[in-house]
Amino acid sequence: MNPEKSDQTSSSEGPVAQADQAGAPSTPANGAAAPSPLTEERVREELKTVVDPEIGIDMVSLGLIYGVRIEGSTVFVTMTLTSPGCPVAAMFISAVHTALMSIPGVTDAKVDLTFAPPWDPRTMASEEAKMMMGIYY
Repeated sequence: MNPEKSDQTSSSEGPVAQADQAGAPSTPANGAAAPSPLTEERVREELKTVVDPEIGIDMVSLGLIYGVRIEGSTVFVTMTLTSPGCPVAAMFISAVHTALMSIPGVTDAKVDLTFAPPWDPRTMASEEAKMMMGIYY
């Protein structure tokens, strides 16, 4: 390599260094993939792991998630329950909070409970959830 020309790349740097210099995405030094960006879709995917203990269907498919808002690293979720007198309400809300906090990049999670509008599986649940619950219209 000519020491007077600073724009030359030594052969020891190879194509990886050149790709990094060109702005191509790189893998972190430890080989782990970079965490996925914090999006509403990512939040909803994580919330699919929370299953209504009485019905056995995840809360996203049931239509219990009314809204997701992301502000920086804080996630706000507005949700409802299948009934206002749900005997496992506290456990269910805690499971939602735990799922949100398990997402890489989330530093705080707020779960707001609402009953307006009241949950109606005929209009709010996914087609698959309706079939699982025996709702065929």
